[in-house]
Amino acid sequence: MDFFQLKAVVRKLQAMSDVGLNYITLGQPLSTLSGGECQRIKLASELHKKGSIYVMDEPTTGLHMSDIDHLLGITNRLVDAGNTVIVIEHNLDVISQANWIIDMGPDGGSKGGQVVFEGTPSQIIHAEQSKSPVKKSV
Repeated sequence: MDFFQLKAVVRKLQAMSDVGLNYITLGQPLSTLSGGECQRIKLASELHKKGSIYVMDEPTTGLHMSDIDHLLGITNRLVDAGNTVIVIEHNLDVISQANWIIDMGPDGGSKGGQVVFEGTPSQIIHAEQSKSPVKKSV
């Protein structure tokens, strides 16, 4: 980023750095990147937008804890910019950061599909039907 002067180039490189991809080299073929890296490139292209709705399905799968913290920072940045982020997730660190939780259950598969709770993370500890492990962490 220090090398380039054009604001458009610097802005795109900054977005790549913001999503934790500052180690990728210019001209590196996409075929050499993992699925997660490709997802973060897509996310980097969205960081400047406002008023969008994003749905993330288990975005923490396979991520190291430090990468999860980074993902939470990006998610918060999207929300702070006026976007809506819907996350389907089991990771307690991510769930506890939510503004609103919709807990589906009471179990998985054919024993699920019912809304057993909706509310804030601090309210879930009082939800009798919820089996969410968030209740133990809040």
